Amino acid sequence: MLLSQKILKWFDKYGRHDLPWQIDPTPYRVWVSEIMLQQTQVSTVIPYFKRFIKHFPNITTLANTNLDSVLHLWSGLGYYARAKNLHRTAQILQKKYQAKFPLVYQQVIELPGIGRSTAGAILAISALQRHPILDGNVKRVLSRHFAVEGEKNHPKVIEKLWALSEEITPEKRVNHYTQAIMDLGATICIRTNPKCSSCPIAKTCKALKLQRVHDYPGRRTMPKKPIKSAILLMLVHSKSQRILLEKRPIKGIWGGLWSLPECSINTDVHDWCDNTYKFSIQEHQYLKPFRHSFTHFHLNIHPVLCKLKGNKPNTPGIEFQWHSWSQIQNLGLPAPIKRILEKIEL
Repeated sequence: MLLSQKILKWFDKYGRHDLPWQIDPTPYRVWVSEIMLQQTQVSTVIPYFKRFIKHFPNITTLANTNLDSVLHLWSGLGYYARAKNLHRTAQILQKKYQAKFPLVYQQVIELPGIGRSTAGAILAISALQRHPILDGNVKRVLSRHFAVEGEKNHPKVIEKLWALSEEITPEKRVNHYTQAIMDLGATICIRTNPKCSSCPIAKTCKALKLQRVHDYPGRRTMPKKPIKSAILLMLVHSKSQRILLEKRPIKGIWGGLWSLPECSINTDVHDWCDNTYKFSIQEHQYLKPFRHSFTHFHLNIHPVLCKLKGNKPNTPGIEFQWHSWSQIQNLGLPAPIKRILEKIEL
């Protein structure tokens, strides 16, 4: 029996068949799900996907909304460039393809945020087109089954894995196979403690035969993440009970989201606010610091609640706005900022 047939047979009995994007798998719904699933687990994505589709049921509604609304629904899911690419792509689709998702591979792969594997998955699942995929789960399955030596992201290794993926992708039931091999990597051939006894292709797995399952896929030694620290200021106007928020630059961490003003650690917040914003602080309170981890570094966050003097504080620039608590609920905020704001009472 072919490898793909074994995987499909397993999928029919044990695979996931009731995921929300599997119900009415239109190109739009599959596209949204595939972008959300990049570097994020299915269980985390499900509630975000349902909420997103409820607000933006089609390309037109997504294209016609503002980025803040998209980022608000994305808040907490991380990797916010994905949300910005979704919004940008929807506008391209509306303008270039009459708000329809193209079904030509070359057109799909040219869209923002869509690479070779994502394009293949979208077209395989929604349009039954035969395209190989190579997401993280599939890399792990293929690396172990064929004992592919070398660091998993090395160009030669990637080339080898793409060739293997192309070789075993079937002509028929490609939509089910695409979901099946992703499911296999996500539920059976997992990173640690893989469930080899339940694997449908264990008998031909070279890594298992060599008793080296945990050696694949090959990983390079990652350098220790640097640790950075910052003070995040909750500047509250005592009279109006509004908080000053700053819109982050599009490029960089939390790009395009609303955040709290930031200053370096060991800064005197009274002097800093006076020199930077011409604000006078009436009183301030240091809250419990905590750590937030990004892909390439850790950030130690030191929140400081500052009550401001004066009747009508100024607005420091166009990237700043004073927001009421009710307004804050509808903004795109990074998860750590939400965490801070939830601890204070206005």
